[in-house]
Parts: sequence; C-alpha cells; structure tokens
Amino acid sequence: MATVVYPGTFDPITNGHLDIAIRAARLFDKVIIGVYDTPDKRLLFSTAERLELVKKSVADRPNIEVTIFTGMTVDFAIDMGAKSLVRGLRRSSDFEREFEMELMNKKQCPDLELVCLMSSLQYQFLSSSLLKEVASLGGNIDSLVPAPVAEALIEKLHTRE
Repeated sequence: MATVVYPGTFDPITNGHLDIAIRAARLFDKVIIGVYDTPDKRLLFSTAERLELVKKSVADRPNIEVTIFTGMTVDFAIDMGAKSLVRGLRRSSDFEREFEMELMNKKQCPDLELVCLMSSLQYQFLSSSLLKEVASLGGNIDSLVPAPVAEALIEKLHTRE
C-alpha cells in the first residue's frame, strides 16, 4: 500500500490544500495529512482546532487520515510508513522553497521522495495568510474554504476584536 504524507500548519486549511490532498488521494492508497504542532510562527488556530477543521474537511474521504506531528517531517513520514511527501506548488517561489527543503530531506532520509502537484488554476493565488486577511476585512471567503472552516474563521476573528 503506497502511503504519502502531506505536511503543513493548515492555519486554516483552504480549498487549495484540499485540492492537493484529494488529488494525492487519487495517486496514493493512503494520504496522511500531518498537522504540524509546533511551528515557529504565530497561528490563529490552536493545534486542536486545526486538527478538527482538517478532519471535518476530509471526513468524506476514506483514504485520507489526519494526525498531529512534531519534530522533523522526514521522521514523521518514516513513522507513518510513507515513502513520499506531497506538496502543492502555486508559483516559482514555492518551487524554490520546496527544492531547498527536498535537498535537506534527502540528506536526512535518502529514500523519501517528494511529489509536487501544481495548484489548480482557481487556487494559485490562495494562501492561508491572504485568506485570514480577507476574512478579517469582511471579504467573502465562502468559495475558498470548506464551510466549517469559514464559520470557525469568522467566529475566531470576531472573538479577537
């Protein structure tokens, strides 16, 4: 059974993230979305909240699992029995970052392969950061995230005010 890990902070998960996960689920027997627990950046949602939002977003996908991880992504992938990581690419700067990470990952785990999927056209502009900014300014985000994420995002932003 071919397993792939899709790691990220997912703060919050967007339809662009889901697009990559769903397309990876067509290519692999099992996709494990790894929600990173301790990123070195400020997040809007707690780890538990991000985990729950991702789980709700993929609840109808039987070959996609969701779990939390800490530490190095390559160690997480090995622990999960994955032979590959999947990442989405929106633009050339994404490629440069993923290329650097892949070189380091190869030093750590030479047998782990990186599979990059190009973002679908309708999501090439979308990032969690931009999404949060638009939502905080009252913009319509309904077509950019699953419904539970839109609700949680609006609620979170209103309780911070």
